[in-house]
Amino acid sequence: MMNNNSKIVFAGLALAMMSGSALAMESVMLDGRHMTQDQAWAIADGAEVKIADKAMTRLEKAHELLMESAKFGKPVYGLTVGVGLNKDHKLFDADGKLSDAVLKASRSFNYSTLRAHSAGVGEPMPVRLTRLALAVRLNTILSGQTGVQPVVAELYREYLNKGLTPVIPSLGTVGEADILLSSHVGLAMIGEWDVFYKGKRVSSTKAMKEAGIMPLHPIGKDALSILSNNSVAVAYAMQGYRGAKHLLSVSPTVFGLSLEGLNGNVAPFLPQTNDIRPFPYIGEVAGDIRHVLSGSYLWKANKDRPLQDPLSYRTTGYTLAGAEKALVDLGQMIDIQINHSDDNPAVVLGASKDYTQYSQVAQYMVEGKGGVFPTTNFEPLPVALAVQSLNIALTQVSHNAVQRTIHLSDSHFTKLSRFLAGPENHGHAFGAIQKVFVDMQVRNKMLAQPVSFDGIAIAGNIEDTFTNLKLAADNLNQIVANTNTIYGLELMHSTQAIDLRLLADPKLKLGKTTQAMYQSFRKQVPFVKLDRPYTPDIQAATQFIEQY
Repeated sequence: MMNNNSKIVFAGLALAMMSGSALAMESVMLDGRHMTQDQAWAIADGAEVKIADKAMTRLEKAHELLMESAKFGKPVYGLTVGVGLNKDHKLFDADGKLSDAVLKASRSFNYSTLRAHSAGVGEPMPVRLTRLALAVRLNTILSGQTGVQPVVAELYREYLNKGLTPVIPSLGTVGEADILLSSHVGLAMIGEWDVFYKGKRVSSTKAMKEAGIMPLHPIGKDALSILSNNSVAVAYAMQGYRGAKHLLSVSPTVFGLSLEGLNGNVAPFLPQTNDIRPFPYIGEVAGDIRHVLSGSYLWKANKDRPLQDPLSYRTTGYTLAGAEKALVDLGQMIDIQINHSDDNPAVVLGASKDYTQYSQVAQYMVEGKGGVFPTTNFEPLPVALAVQSLNIALTQVSHNAVQRTIHLSDSHFTKLSRFLAGPENHGHAFGAIQKVFVDMQVRNKMLAQPVSFDGIAIAGNIEDTFTNLKLAADNLNQIVANTNTIYGLELMHSTQAIDLRLLADPKLKLGKTTQAMYQSFRKQVPFVKLDRPYTPDIQAATQFIEQY
């Protein structure tokens, strides 16, 4: 364990319980089936967690079913037999009774499992994302297919409500359940790891004692359920989704300003043209672009305006529509993921008797109660594929933004000064800063490469396929960050071009929505009259996009 005085920065997280005073806080009721992403984020930011009675009842019945299955020695992965390559190792015999020796063997296996699977690397996850992961895992536990002791769910709730955040390394998962990372949650709950508590990294034993929380004594399937889930990677995917959603929400206005800076043609965004091929979201995006340009000078014919602009302008409706489609798909996959169990095996109350006439299936059933079935519900491929699709779509968006920005610097297209130099500027203007957004775009192209089929067969060649969801989600977050910078630089160029046009025609009208963004941006990044260091401007422009 690290020095107990180690500090952690709680970015944006203010938990009243950490200060020892109970302030009125928003609460979220979890039932395992209806948690929204906004509710999960509210928990991450400190909302009190409550558990629905029906969900606790399901947990109790599922745990009883699991232990009933163990009584009769049925083959249950991670309970009566080992895990991974050791799945052929029988852990204990049972003859209809759970003797002290049997229970002792189960407890020993649980402790050993948590210890052996705590093997991550890298910097600890941010507290906010760890809390998000805990909220996700608590809700999926409450869906009722895990078979854990109800006290496991209560411990997740207590950790969240009393501000104990397990220290989870950020690397070391291949995307088939984050077993080497989430195991640290269980390790903390048994008192053998560290947590962030009251702004410091301390032993979980000390923090639990101070918070009035009893350590976990795992049994049955507790350890496996705590470690074998995708909540860590999903938390990063949720962060990427949220960032991408904001990025796309400002995209029509950012583009509208560029079109006004270019003196571009609105024809590609008219309903007369977009109704011809009604691809998903094309009509909506074109409508958004027309809306932000309402009142703009672009609606009046202009002898200097070309009939057709460069493709990066004309096709932006398609790039934004494609990204919107990918965003919606990812949101739907996340919503399914965070409201359903990803456990293996699955404890199914009242399981149907389909195919139970076959002995292969019948062996999983417990008469009158349900069954315990091997599953592949740990597979997060639907989420990983959706993340990667959004990565590709956003990189197409950033590509268009880069090309648009280059055209704004080109007097051939704008009929303005080269590199948008002010009238008194005889220096470089925006000639040199193009390298920044090219760097960002090259990185995006690398990050957009699919990773879900990369890996090396492990665990005795049994675990031979991967999703690398965490890596894909990391890439998504970085693509969003890079594109925020690209958009910031695009705004620097478009507003500079607009200012140059306003010098020539002070009566020039912008759209109502683009005018609002223009005015807000100019409060952060002023007109470039003469050359100056642009690093602060780029930083301010990036933050503007992130916060607008």
